Amino acid sequence: MFNPYPYEDNSAVNRPKLSTKAIKSVISGTKNVALYLTDVFKKHLQKSKTNSVIVGMDGYISAQWEGTIELLSQFLQSDNIDLQSIDITGVYKSSEVIDTMLAENLPEDREKDPVLLFGKLFKHGFEDMFEEKKLNELEKQLQLLKKNQRERPTIVVVKGNGAGIKRLRSIYDLLIYYDVTPKQTVLRIKKGLVKNIGDSQHRSYKRIMRRCYYVDFEIAAKLREEILNNNEEDYYVASDAPENIQLLPKDTFNEICAELVKRPFRCKPVYNEGVWGGYFAKKIRNLPKEMKNCAWVFDLIPLEVSILVEVGNQLVEIPYFTFVKKEGVALMGQKCVKKFHGYFPIRFNYDDTYHSSGNMSIQVHPTESFAKNNFNEHGRQDESYYVVVTGHGAKTRLGLKEDADIKGFFNAIKRSEKEGTPVDYDRYVNAIPSRPGMQFLIPAGTIHSSGRNQVVLEIGSLTVGSYTFKLYDYLRLDLDGKPRPIHSYYGQSVLQVSRREKWVKENLVQQPRLIRHGEGWAEYIVGEHDLIYFSLRRLEFENEIECDTQGIFHVLTLVDGEKVMVQSKENPDLCYEQNWLDIVVVPADVGKYIIKNLGNQPVCIHKTQLKDDFYNDTPKL
Repeated sequence: MFNPYPYEDNSAVNRPKLSTKAIKSVISGTKNVALYLTDVFKKHLQKSKTNSVIVGMDGYISAQWEGTIELLSQFLQSDNIDLQSIDITGVYKSSEVIDTMLAENLPEDREKDPVLLFGKLFKHGFEDMFEEKKLNELEKQLQLLKKNQRERPTIVVVKGNGAGIKRLRSIYDLLIYYDVTPKQTVLRIKKGLVKNIGDSQHRSYKRIMRRCYYVDFEIAAKLREEILNNNEEDYYVASDAPENIQLLPKDTFNEICAELVKRPFRCKPVYNEGVWGGYFAKKIRNLPKEMKNCAWVFDLIPLEVSILVEVGNQLVEIPYFTFVKKEGVALMGQKCVKKFHGYFPIRFNYDDTYHSSGNMSIQVHPTESFAKNNFNEHGRQDESYYVVVTGHGAKTRLGLKEDADIKGFFNAIKRSEKEGTPVDYDRYVNAIPSRPGMQFLIPAGTIHSSGRNQVVLEIGSLTVGSYTFKLYDYLRLDLDGKPRPIHSYYGQSVLQVSRREKWVKENLVQQPRLIRHGEGWAEYIVGEHDLIYFSLRRLEFENEIECDTQGIFHVLTLVDGEKVMVQSKENPDLCYEQNWLDIVVVPADVGKYIIKNLGNQPVCIHKTQLKDDFYNDTPKL
């Protein structure tokens, strides 16, 4: 479950070239935004035949409009203008009706799912959350406001998640969209500031998050895409800081996204503590001393990171998934958008067990058919580990031992799950000594674990839920003091028992294969398999190397070396300066690009790209 640490790492700043008009158009500070909107509303009133203006305020889950509306009310009243606020939550179905409607999406079977973590993605839209009779009444009320003359000038604000649905958009004179980054959304949920759609009472944090992942986030993201991609908002609001929101006119928001996708860029990292977390990332990223450890570094988890953009003398933060949906073809390439339905299809993070107290759990991930049939997910969950740093005794567990007794293994797992008895996992699971530069492939259904005392670059497929079926977790308590859940039912259902030591050695731990080279540079394939749709490469060079996206995005990680410059060959000003362990995206439209060594030592860059035949179907295990 996504559980971000409340720390802002603002080191990943992107600097697209923006027009002076765009830079000057950004209004910062909630008070300034309210003053600006007051003037906008007054100008619309001057043109109104009914002495009223109807404004929609929609936003992503956890968006907060109240501060802006309170200030607007004060400023408008001083000009003898009334403000009428209509909360869209009054049009939702009751929580009881919604719970019944979502029963299939959020089943309660603790035999299969002990802590109720899993569910099925809701494939419908925001309209399903509204009570039809109440929605009809609201439509009629707003239509009457547009027709009837008011005695006093009035601004009518319809606010709330879902206020921007298609049925209402045509009624509004203005539509303002409040976006929120995933990290800030979760932090607000943890503070008790957010309820699930339709709820009058708060649920527990884990129940809110489960419902959000499978339903609320899903429908909010669909509506956001619909509004922003059709350019139906008048203003986009970056609203992570309620007291310091930033208002961007639609044209400015569009210009920022269009300019950003022309160049290499980096996302803003998110950090997570974990029971097996290590201390390497804490040191090199200068993370707060108060952090217990750093288990995960989310440098490029598409649904959980954001992008920092320098606009004049200020930073604007945009959720990465907002950007992905806005600039999908230029970012990923037409074939990729079509194949993966607009989702960014690869995710990247670091798993840090360096000098930690133990290994990651023994785990397995769902196959294609299982993920789709059981969770309504977009596809299988493949992974890979590229070893970046190791300490003494570092190991990666991958596949089963040749003589592993599967029945005996699961008997021991289930007994441990119920009785708290230890499992002799080394008797069943294959272990391989780790060293920097090793690439491990982990196709869906393969048992695996990153061992203690290493940092690995984890690269996985687009499945974005918490589909880690833990088979054994060393009888540990989690950071909240509760036992870590085991998912033996799901794990046994997807485990590919034929993937044993010999097969793993021949298929999943490959020797680098040279594919091109020149004076002082070379490119190798370090991991590629028919079961996985992405290709893992390593670039080695002294001074510089040239690459070509050929219409499909690349992702670069500086795994050895001090600093490089990644720049468009056609326009070198379109560039990003990349430091050690930074993860940089090269959009599809960049085409040919050059990576230049800015340091004094040879460079190794891990490059991830979709395979040439990625649009073909992968085996549906």
